[in-house]
Amino acid sequence: MRIPLRFPDGYTAAADVFTFDGLVDGKEHLLLALGEWQGALPTGDAGPVSGAASAPPAPLVRLHSECLTGDVFGSERCDCGPQLREAVERIAAEGGFLLYLRQEGRGIGLYAKLDAYALQDAGLDTYAANVALGRGEDERDYTAAAQMLSAVAAERIRLLSNNPDKAEQLGALGIEVVDRVATSVHLSGFNRKYLESKRDHTAHTIDLSAA
Repeated sequence: MRIPLRFPDGYTAAADVFTFDGLVDGKEHLLLALGEWQGALPTGDAGPVSGAASAPPAPLVRLHSECLTGDVFGSERCDCGPQLREAVERIAAEGGFLLYLRQEGRGIGLYAKLDAYALQDAGLDTYAANVALGRGEDERDYTAAAQMLSAVAAERIRLLSNNPDKAEQLGALGIEVVDRVATSVHLSGFNRKYLESKRDHTAHTIDLSAA
């Protein structure tokens, strides 16, 4: 199914949207195929070029965890909405896939995420707030994402992410991450501590020095 997309700043794109049966977690995740995505997939017939083997193509892929507050309502407490907007444009330009994963609040759910916000207002960082609620720092599991990528023959990818855990999990699940491509830094007046926590606590590749 092809769906035309339009963002609040006027940017438009078209996505071929895939749904799935039998995902391991039973959730309704989506895969949006953007740009010339068919041409970004390996064909298996890459031959020698100037005496050297030509590397097969690898689509640009973003695993984007659902964030109702950021993606829909434009909350500035995180960088999720701007990352989603950036990912669609970059993937559409190069050909690849955006996986929209139903893992709100790093897997703890919407209401718990809002409870964690209250704890952050009291001084905890985003990870400590989750733990204070009796949850994991990050409960996301990317097994379903690996299943989705395998279903569209994207088992060799370039991953658009600042999060090393995504690459590590995908690699362990049989998806070859040939390159990690950093997203831009989306700093607002409300999310600096949040971004610093991701950089310092979980080694996200976020450079705030120039932001």
